[in-house]
Order: sequence, then structure tokens, then C-alpha cells
Amino acid sequence: MAAAGDRVAGRRECRICWYVYDPAAGDPVWQVEPGTPFEALPPHWSCPNCSAEQSQFLAVEDD
Repeated sequence: MAAAGDRVAGRRECRICWYVYDPAAGDPVWQVEPGTPFEALPPHWSCPNCSAEQSQFLAVEDD
């Protein structure tokens, strides 16, 4: 279970090309349904813009 301050379902930004994965939008390139949290992406998913691995994504602070 996530702690109150964790951003489990938040947006993530690729630190290589700055692509932002937004769970609300999903990813049409990889056919990921809207509402899919970053943590639930399939293991083979990579950045649709530059092919960076999931480990290259950082949490985005929501203003």
C-alpha cells in the first residue's frame, strides 16, 4: 500500500527526451488503455518517442 505522500498513479517524464507518460491518457503507440498507472505498464513497454527503458522515467511534480 502506498503512503499518503507517494505519487503512485502520477505522470512520469523520460529523462532522455522529456516525453511525459500521463496515466489519464494512456499510450496509443503501445495500445495502453487510458487510466493505466505507470507501475502497471507491461515490462516490455518503453518510451514511445525514444525507446528509453522504464527505469529512465522520473516522477513529475503536479502543481
